[in-house]
Amino acid sequence: MSKNNQDYGAESIVVLEGLDPVRKRPGMYIGTTSQVGVNHCLNEIVDNAIDEALAGYCKNVIVRIEENEYFTVYDDGRGIPVDIIPKYKTSALEIVMTKLHAGGKFNQGAYKISGGLHGVGASVVNALSDHFIIEVKRDGKLYRQEYKRGIPQYKVQKVKESLLSFPFAQGTAVSFIPDKSIFTETIEINYNVLKKQLKERAYLIKNLMFHIENNITGDKLAYFFDGGIISLINDLNRGKKVLHDPIHILKSDGEKEVEVSIQYNDSMNEIVYSFVNVINTQEGGTHLTGFRIALTKAINNYAKKELSEKDAGDPLTGDDVKEGLTAIVYVKMPSTNLQFEGQTKTKLGNSEVQSFVQQAVSEYLDVYLEENPKVGKEILGKILLAQKARLAAKAAKEAVLRKGALEGSTLPGKLADCSERDPAKSELFMVEGNSAGGTAKQGRNRRFQAILPLRGKVLNTERAYLDKVLAFKEIKDLVIALGMGIGETVDYKKLRYHKVVIMTDADVDGEHIMTLLLTFFYRHMPTIIQKGHLYVAQPPLFKIQQGKKVIWAYTEEEKTKVLKNLSLTKGSTPIVQRYKGLGEMNPEQLWETTMNPENRILKQVTISDEQESDHVFSMLMGDEVPPRKKFITTHAKSANLDI
Repeated sequence: MSKNNQDYGAESIVVLEGLDPVRKRPGMYIGTTSQVGVNHCLNEIVDNAIDEALAGYCKNVIVRIEENEYFTVYDDGRGIPVDIIPKYKTSALEIVMTKLHAGGKFNQGAYKISGGLHGVGASVVNALSDHFIIEVKRDGKLYRQEYKRGIPQYKVQKVKESLLSFPFAQGTAVSFIPDKSIFTETIEINYNVLKKQLKERAYLIKNLMFHIENNITGDKLAYFFDGGIISLINDLNRGKKVLHDPIHILKSDGEKEVEVSIQYNDSMNEIVYSFVNVINTQEGGTHLTGFRIALTKAINNYAKKELSEKDAGDPLTGDDVKEGLTAIVYVKMPSTNLQFEGQTKTKLGNSEVQSFVQQAVSEYLDVYLEENPKVGKEILGKILLAQKARLAAKAAKEAVLRKGALEGSTLPGKLADCSERDPAKSELFMVEGNSAGGTAKQGRNRRFQAILPLRGKVLNTERAYLDKVLAFKEIKDLVIALGMGIGETVDYKKLRYHKVVIMTDADVDGEHIMTLLLTFFYRHMPTIIQKGHLYVAQPPLFKIQQGKKVIWAYTEEEKTKVLKNLSLTKGSTPIVQRYKGLGEMNPEQLWETTMNPENRILKQVTISDEQESDHVFSMLMGDEVPPRKKFITTHAKSANLDI
């Protein structure tokens, strides 16, 4: 046995329980049997390879999407042990693949750090696969075993040739097809989500190469970042004006390691990601709390030294230091010590991590800001402006709320409200222009549909502080109509409509207004998007009339198809009318095509990739011209202009 494999043998494998419950209650193990669950299964196999990389034994991972619906993952790690475990008289490989909580992650000699489901992952994927093949190369020998729905089809065998075209001299290869009786919705993955997740992991494990081979589309991608989380910071701030080079913090106490990268830019928005052992802790946790406390304290300490007592003003708050902040907080620790709040593994609960991260960040920043006064003054200047803007915005918001209270919480005069008082049954249409607003008011169902006409183009809120936002009448009316407030005191429970619909003309101006409204919601009221309440109405582009028969077409393709079908029937030549504005339709037509729940098309606005969404809004709506110019020239040929 080679030296690298000596500490990872059959004795490292520990068994806690059997496999049977997985097929009965798959949701308990992978969360959902929808497409998200399919992605989750593939991730579990990938995470096993990543655990080898975290242990220092893997440099390459290949993920292949096969044409025959299989998914294949290769790694060049040590390879799962195949020798017999005396206690069970069975190969370690079969135990790992057929028993829950069986693996090397319970023994710190095999894996100190891991990001998978603590030995559950591979066996769960096996149980939920119609066919599962695993091949292992160890010490110059090739082994294989196959399973159907978790049941071994034969004992682990030493073989001469690989069924899976194994590309490495050692490691593990897995190929599986999800069970259609479990994943009844689809057994296809969300390819964009997969790419994002692998790219994210490539940042976290520098010098690990990820390959994606999509044999269905022909795509071949590779992710490799030797800069680690510093490369991620640079990517997050792509197209933004940064104030300084990334600040990099790394500290270990022998058991735990924290790595932090910080960079401020001139935007008003914060992007902070936190990770534990490559798990994206989307809900944060103790590591993120420790970081925020340390950052606020360090900036305040620096401000006391730099500012006179007269200029110091109020202490800086956590909200002040957020503006323009981009940061990554990445903690590595023994997987056996991990504590997560809830079953989603998205919020770290280890209390000792907070003080560890807080101390590491505080000590480093205190010295860094002292030794880099130019950077310190840039950051402090940015934060002092943020504090000033926050106080002004708070005063403006309080003034708006006071005015509303003095007027008896009067809703905007131009809002045509609905009679329904249950938010879950109520809809608000934000309609471009007074003319279309009038048509919508006449055509709506007054019981559950409210109309708020918006006059002209609203303010670009990408770089606008809250005081300026609330000073813009159209947006202030919208905020009051929604009822949940804005800024620090948002109360989601007070949202008056659970369908908030943007309804603009199908032309360039309409698209611009829609983009301005999307910017406002994304930057200032993101909860409405996150909770799934924001929609975009799809008015028809064409009215096609043949005699008394009227057909509405919502796309060019649909129009072509309708005209082709009409040409096969007897009748007069169809008349095609192109609609450029909502106001061109009468109330009945607007109701029937765009507002009637029975017929309408509403597109729900979601955030599938927060990093890319932030980049797009910054690039399209921010002050930096070159990135926007490059985007326009790159996509000019695909633009659909109505000139």
